[in-house]
Formats: sequence, C-alpha cells, structure tokens
Amino acid sequence: MTEMRTLGGTCVNRGCLPSKNLIEAARIVWESSHPRYKGLTPAKMKFDFGELISQKQELVQSYRDKKYQSILYEEDKIKVFNGHAKLLDKHTVLVGDQTINGDQILIATGTRPTTPTIEGLEEVPYLTSDLLTTEEAQELKELPESMVIVGGGYIALELGQMFHRFGTRITILVRNQVILPKYEPEVSEALTFALREEGLQIVTSAQVIRVLQKSKQEIQVIARVGDKEQTFTGQKLLVATGRIPNTDDIGLDKVSIELDEHGFIKINDELQTNVSNIWAAGDVIDRQTDSQPATPVGAHDGVIVAKNALSNAHQKVDHRVIPRTIFTDPQVAVVGQTDEEVVGSGLRCWCGTIPLDYVPRAGATHQTTGIAKMVINRDTQEVMGVSLVMPNAGEVIHEAAMAMRFHAKLDDFLDMIHVYPTMAEALKIVAISYYKDPAKLSCCAE
Repeated sequence: MTEMRTLGGTCVNRGCLPSKNLIEAARIVWESSHPRYKGLTPAKMKFDFGELISQKQELVQSYRDKKYQSILYEEDKIKVFNGHAKLLDKHTVLVGDQTINGDQILIATGTRPTTPTIEGLEEVPYLTSDLLTTEEAQELKELPESMVIVGGGYIALELGQMFHRFGTRITILVRNQVILPKYEPEVSEALTFALREEGLQIVTSAQVIRVLQKSKQEIQVIARVGDKEQTFTGQKLLVATGRIPNTDDIGLDKVSIELDEHGFIKINDELQTNVSNIWAAGDVIDRQTDSQPATPVGAHDGVIVAKNALSNAHQKVDHRVIPRTIFTDPQVAVVGQTDEEVVGSGLRCWCGTIPLDYVPRAGATHQTTGIAKMVINRDTQEVMGVSLVMPNAGEVIHEAAMAMRFHAKLDDFLDMIHVYPTMAEALKIVAISYYKDPAKLSCCAE
C-alpha cells in the first residue's frame, strides 16, 4: 500500500468520524438550551471548544491505531510505503525513491475538496471540509464568531448546523434554487424549514462573484442573488462546493488509463480499468455503475476487486441498494431511486409522502419536523426508493434498504409488525397511505 497523507484516509481522519463526534456534542449543547418539552427549563451549557477538539483528536488517533495501524502488524502481510505514488508502467509504482512492483494494481486514491473559480479566493484564507483534520495545519481549533459557507450539499449543511449550535453565526450561500437538489423536493423543503427555524441563514440562488478580506476578523463574500448583488460577512469562510478526484500527477498517462470528463477513472462492472491488471474503487470512480461516494461503498468494492484481481472471480458490482445519510438534525436518509428517476426510467410509479406528525413516536417526543416518502413501481408494487427526514433516519433507513435488497413490495411493509412507538413506523404508515388516509388511523391500526 502507499499513503501520501495519513493512514486511514478521509473517513477516520477528516470526515465521518470527527464530524459525527462533534455534531453529537453540538446537539447536546443545543438541546440543553432549547428543550422540546414544556416543564423543562432551558440551561446554558458551558463548553470548551478547544477541549472538544482535543478529545476529537484522541478519538481519531485511537481509531486510527485500532482499525488501521494495528492491521499492519499481523505477520507483516501488509506493508505501507509513505509518500506520493506514481505509476511508471502497468506493473511498477514509484514512491519517493522506491519502486514497487505488482502483478495487479488497485487505484483507490479518493478525492479532495475542490476549489471553485471565484475572484479573490486565492488571496483570502478559507476553510474546506479538511478543517476537522487532526494534527495538520488546516485543523480549526478555535470557534469562530461567524462563518459564511459556500455550498448547499451535505458537508455545508452538517458543518453549518454544527457550528451554529456551538454559537457561530452561520450564513449558507447555495448556488441552486434549493439545497440538496438531487434529493426528493420534499426532503429539501423539510430540511430547509428545520434549519431556518433553528436560526441558520440559508440563501438560495446565490452565485458567489468575489471574496475579499476586510480585516483579520472579517471576510466579505459578494454574491448575485436573483438580479441583485449582496454582501455577506463572516470571520471565517468555508468553501464546500464538492470534491475532485486524486487522479492528477499519479502517472495515469504513463499507462493510458481512461478518465471521464471530470477526471474520474473509468471502470467496467467488475471495477476493472481499460488496462486489464489495473483496477479502481472508492470515490475515485465517482458514480459509475450507480456507485455512491461513501466509505462503506469503497470498502465493499475493494473486496470485489481483491476477488476479481487475485482469483478471477469475475464478480460484478451491484450498487442498486446503497443507503446513505446526512447527519443534520433531523437526519436525512435515502435509499434507491427518487420519484423523478423512476419516472425517467419509463416506469409507472406511485409516490406517497407523509408528514412526520403522522408518526406517533414523533408526536410523543415533540419532533414532528420531517417527512417520509416511498416510491413504488405501480405495476409490480415493488418499492423502488425511500426518503426520510426525521430523527434517527440513518438507523431507520436500513429496514428499507434490506427490504429493497430482497425486492420487497408495498404489502411487505404493511404486513411487517413494527414496534410501537418508533420512528420506523413511518415506513408502515407511508405504505398505508397507498390505500387510505393515515391521518384517520388510530394508533397501531392498519
């Protein structure tokens, strides 16, 4: 293996692990001062942001040691060469001044934050999603008073809400007309409502024109919103406008590896490139074969590459069912196809959406902001997609994913007895809406 940065990659060092650690801490702080129940007195919880960063660092280091570094000591079967790797030919890689040879090669170099073309950005200090990294210069260790975030995807929303809950004044500038434009419109609407109700400023249809630093404490972001220019200010600027593949300067031209128009590696349904002994997996293949840029997808596909490369298994990837979650509050979780995607494929579909206040658990815990949506093939009754905006949506979505894995139909959700009251009941209730008005049901009734 080769590693040019930190063992473990994005997930453990800069992405999933540190962000979810701090997002949960921010939730505790926020709920202490914003209790959902009458009779609970708001309390201003004191916290030390520097100490939170310190415990985050300890957590990352612990996971890196237990889940990554420890594996390298097992009978010395795995060796890591530190440094920038470049292909010399289809069997040889150069790392520093060392050459490594292999019968088979797997490219799993991932992605990095992209830098958009914005006037003045090169002269202004700005943050990326790497701000949660550990023991690197990009790590943010002090809580800013205010922050402007450019971007409307999951990174912008997760980090925006997290910093807002710690007390940072947040402005999110979204180029599109809505946040999460590739998700169901009901998802975007429900989450936008929740975040704005909480106090985040979300400005849509905002095209950032230029940025400039007025002082050490103020960065100005000028954006065209509709037909007018507006100026937004913040102590810090976070650019979260997407990611680009780490395929430049790794010698792919030496072996003529084919790339798509965005620089991602082209592969077939066995994760093989156009060079027979070179394979690719993880974020570096983007959404080919209906993949999703996510750590568990890359891990799953890495196993398939090992089988195909080393034992000629000829196993094909199956990305039909990939559950995914955005860890805002409420969470967003989706699996399968959207309404628009199903219709676009030529199928007749039925789509049902219920508000979260139809779910008894949501009402009992005063957490009724959200929706549940189910998309089915009207002709076969097979469930094609599910979208949730609710607390613990990331846990609930696995029921829908497992059902879809086995081609479950609408009635399978109806016939499944659910624990009462749980958020997972939303899946049964939205299925019931195919036949009757769920607003007129008694508890547990079918």
